[in-house]
Amino acid sequence: MATLFDSLAVLRLPSAAFSPVAARRTSANLPHYAGLKVRPAAASAAARFVASPTPKLASRAARVVCEAQDTAIDVAPITDANWQSLVLESESAVLVEFWAPWCGPCRMIHPIIDELAKQYAGKLKCYKLNTDESPSTATRYGIRSIPTVMIFKNGEKKDTVIGAVPKSTLTTSIEKFV
Repeated sequence: MATLFDSLAVLRLPSAAFSPVAARRTSANLPHYAGLKVRPAAASAAARFVASPTPKLASRAARVVCEAQDTAIDVAPITDANWQSLVLESESAVLVEFWAPWCGPCRMIHPIIDELAKQYAGKLKCYKLNTDESPSTATRYGIRSIPTVMIFKNGEKKDTVIGAVPKSTLTTSIEKFV
């Protein structure tokens, strides 16, 4: 335990300049991430911050935007109503992600499903089924954990992958049926 405390560095400030806000402003630089970019706030957003009753928000002049959202492909949603025609009657292999909007791991796997849809375009159809909006299909296939990815071929369930898994795990499952 002593070695842990010995390795911590303490930031010392002059006593006159010490305040929680000043300490935060003089903290160490954060690491650079390639997927995030700081962009200037739009004029309308800046006006909204200035009109805010809290002074902390008025000083914000930029926002962090994830650039991946600009490049994501929209995978078509599927419901109980069109399940039969789009999945069970499909002539090609179909990948279905069972998800819900409140599920954090589901949001982590969405970009992977989007990449797979792009990578296997023409060979594999990809859909997303919201289990909150289409509970009967999720119940029929015994979905108890989300995200769950199922692969169908000729109307039959061929493989199931449960949880937020790496792209390589999903690719291995897809390659068996494409």
